[in-house]
Amino acid sequence: MAVSQSSVSTWSSKQVSGWLEQEGFGQYVELLCSKHRVDGPSLLTLREADLREPPLSLTVLGDIKRLALALRRLQIQNQKQMEELGIGLEGLGAAAGGDRACHGEDWGDHRADRRCNRGDRVCNGAGRHQVDCGVSGSWSGSRPRSGMALEEDQCHIHSTGDRKCLLGRLDPELWKTVVSSVYVMLVFGFTSFVMVIVHDRVPDMTIYPPLPDIFLDSVPRIPWAFAMAEACGLILVYIFLLVLLLHKHRSIILRRLCSLIGTVFLLRCVTMFVTSLSVPGQHLQCSSKMYGDTWSKVQRVLAIWSGFGMTLNGVDTCGDYMFSGHTVVLTILNFFITEYTPRSWHLIHTISWVLNLFGIFFILAAHEHYSIDVFIAFYITTRLFLYYHTLANTRAFQHSRRARIWFPMFSFFECNVNGPVHNQYNWPFSRPACMKTLIG
Repeated sequence: MAVSQSSVSTWSSKQVSGWLEQEGFGQYVELLCSKHRVDGPSLLTLREADLREPPLSLTVLGDIKRLALALRRLQIQNQKQMEELGIGLEGLGAAAGGDRACHGEDWGDHRADRRCNRGDRVCNGAGRHQVDCGVSGSWSGSRPRSGMALEEDQCHIHSTGDRKCLLGRLDPELWKTVVSSVYVMLVFGFTSFVMVIVHDRVPDMTIYPPLPDIFLDSVPRIPWAFAMAEACGLILVYIFLLVLLLHKHRSIILRRLCSLIGTVFLLRCVTMFVTSLSVPGQHLQCSSKMYGDTWSKVQRVLAIWSGFGMTLNGVDTCGDYMFSGHTVVLTILNFFITEYTPRSWHLIHTISWVLNLFGIFFILAAHEHYSIDVFIAFYITTRLFLYYHTLANTRAFQHSRRARIWFPMFSFFECNVNGPVHNQYNWPFSRPACMKTLIG
């Protein structure tokens, strides 16, 4: 029996079941009408996302698409009734289609950029435009962390109850990435200078023996362990560089890495300068006043800087204990790899965490740092990483004058990044063409 499509807002669940039968979706009558008691008003608010997500969780793609089209036709035919219910087609369109409008497939859909690269210029040049997303109650769109790509909407609820959204593309802003790279290299140079100073102030081992440490006192020293820790770090570097190469938003990721590493190492300069700890093991050949004249100190600074402070590059230092720079690098590389790869890449995430944790163990097993050095380094690095990304993803700093005052560099780097940086990949070069076709 044909079901009249007028006055859908007054339909009961039985009439909804009749409409489903009429449209050829009789297999879903039990799920929608009996189990979830969908009536006319609720039918008018259904979106494609509701069909895909729990509690409905439809799995047949063709049925999802056909039912979504049928629902859309029904909503257009009953637009006046929807307005009477306080539901606008604009709201459903933004919620159901907003993701598709500014999101492409995970591997390099550039059409999303072209669709979203319009609007007024704000901040330092990011393009945005404002759209009406309907009343606040109609916004329930979802964005997966990966798999669907990537430009993010920014919505605000006004006093009228309307929700205004800023749609914007993620501008790579290469010049800011260059600034962040210069910043981190200058910090590394300053760190090398401070390491030479603290080496001159290292306490005499005959007067100040190693401090008591539960781990170091319990685990015998493994001579080759520190080289293994640096090898773990190098593997993490290679994995991160591969992720960075293939990630569409590589400029933003590199900028964030440089700003975070630079800030943590700048803090490390302060902590190791203000307090000189005794060496953690008798095997360390440390003596103060090792670099007498200024030229010798400059040469030593350049050696540490060019060798990135790694023993594999022939750099041996003393006195730079609070806190562990190797732990900082291992941890922040791990967090960037796991953050900017999809959650489904379990193998990469497992390898990254194993390298991070084994690298920390090898640092301690080599008796190159006290346990507190490693713990403080891990804690500070993870907290800054999470704090930075929480502020960036929620855009909370835009509404906080205090955040802009206390974190001016963060506000500068993240000014035009409109929301989370999701995971989208493409081949950055024109050749080889086969790789570009495979990935992009």
